[in-house]
Amino acid sequence: MELPRAQYSQEFREQSVKFFKESGLTLVEAAKRLSLPKGTLKNWVYADKRGELALVGKHQKPLTEVELELSRVKRELAEVKMERDFIKKLCDVFREGVAVRYGLIESMRQKYPIALMCRAFDVSESGFHVQRTRPVCKRKQENTRLEIEILAAHQRTRETYSAERLHHDLADHGVQTTPYRVRTLRKKLNLRCKQKLKFKATTDSKHHLPVAPNILNREFAVNAPDKVWVSDITYIPTDEGWLYLAGVKDLFNGELVGYAMNERMTRSLVIQALFRATAKKHPDKGLIAHSDRGSQYCAHDYHNLLQQFSMIASMSRKGDCYDNAPMESFWGILKTELVHHRRFKTRQQAIQEITEYIEIFYNRQRKQKRLGYLSPVQFTQQYYANLLVA
Repeated sequence: MELPRAQYSQEFREQSVKFFKESGLTLVEAAKRLSLPKGTLKNWVYADKRGELALVGKHQKPLTEVELELSRVKRELAEVKMERDFIKKLCDVFREGVAVRYGLIESMRQKYPIALMCRAFDVSESGFHVQRTRPVCKRKQENTRLEIEILAAHQRTRETYSAERLHHDLADHGVQTTPYRVRTLRKKLNLRCKQKLKFKATTDSKHHLPVAPNILNREFAVNAPDKVWVSDITYIPTDEGWLYLAGVKDLFNGELVGYAMNERMTRSLVIQALFRATAKKHPDKGLIAHSDRGSQYCAHDYHNLLQQFSMIASMSRKGDCYDNAPMESFWGILKTELVHHRRFKTRQQAIQEITEYIEIFYNRQRKQKRLGYLSPVQFTQQYYANLLVA
C-alpha cells in the first residue's frame, strides 16, 4: 500500500525554517527534532533563501483542522523533548555567574536553540550574542598565560608544590603574580600535590647494645652548617624485594649530606652513609650525630667511627619518633613525592631514581618554606655570602 503524502501548513514551514536558523543545529539534527524528512526541510530552507517559501505547496490541497492541529502538536512535542533533554544538563549552573552560563550556552549551541537556552538560564539572548563578539579582556588574557605557566611549574616541581611554594617558583622564573591568583587558577586547573601514605617501622630497639644519651633533646634549630646531623633508615619496595636506605641530614639547611642503599639493613649501611657525609662535608670536631636506638646505630663499629671523626653520639628516647622528627619528615617527603608514585622493577632502578631525586631535586631545586623558599644548597650559599659581607 502506498503511504499518503504528508501535507504541511505555510505557518509550519515558516516556523520550521525559523527553528533551523535560530537553533544552530545541523540540517539533519533539526529535521530529526521536527520529525521531518531531511530533504523536505532542506527544500524549505533553500526556498526561503530564494524568497520562494510562500510558493511551496501552493498546489496542494489545504490542510484540514485536524491536520493543522496534528502539525502544531508535533512541533510542540519536539520543543518539549528538547527542553527536557536540555534541563538534564543544567546541574548546578544556576548557582554560577552569567559568564559561566554564557560559556555553557556556547558549548551547546550546536544541539539546542540559543533562545531556549537563554530562557532556561535566565540570561539575555542579545547579551549572549554581544559577548561572543566582544574582545577578550586583559585579565582573561593574563589568566590564560598564567595557566600555562602554572601547569609548566607544576610539572617542573614534580607535582609536589603547594600554591604558596608554586608562587615563589614562578617568581624565580620571572612570572609576577599574587599567591591568591596562583591558588585560584591552580584550583581551576584541578592541580593537587601528591598525597601521603602510611609508612613501615624499621627501628629495632630490642637489643643489649650500649645506647647514647639524648643530647639533641629536640633542639632542632641550628645556626650553622655541619653542627648537627640526624640519621635514620627507611625501606623502599621493589619487585625484587626491599631496598633499605640510610640517610644523614644536616639540621641547618635540611640537606641530605650522605646516604647509602642496600638490600640488607646492616650496620655497614649506616657506616657507609656516614662515610659519604663526612667525605662530602669534612665537618669540624664536636658535630652531634643523632639517630634512633636501632641496633645498627648502637653497633660498636658505628660508635668507633663516630669517635674516629670526633663526633658526639646522641640517640632518641625509646619509642619516641619525635626525637628524630626532621629525619622522619624527610622520609615522608621522599615517599610522598617519589616512592609511592613509582613501581620499581629492580633495586637498581630504585637506586637511580632516588639518587637523582636527592642530588638534583631535593638538595638543589626543592624550595622549603622555613629556608625562605630557597633550596638547601641555595640557603647554604646565601649563608656563606652573608658571612663574606659581614
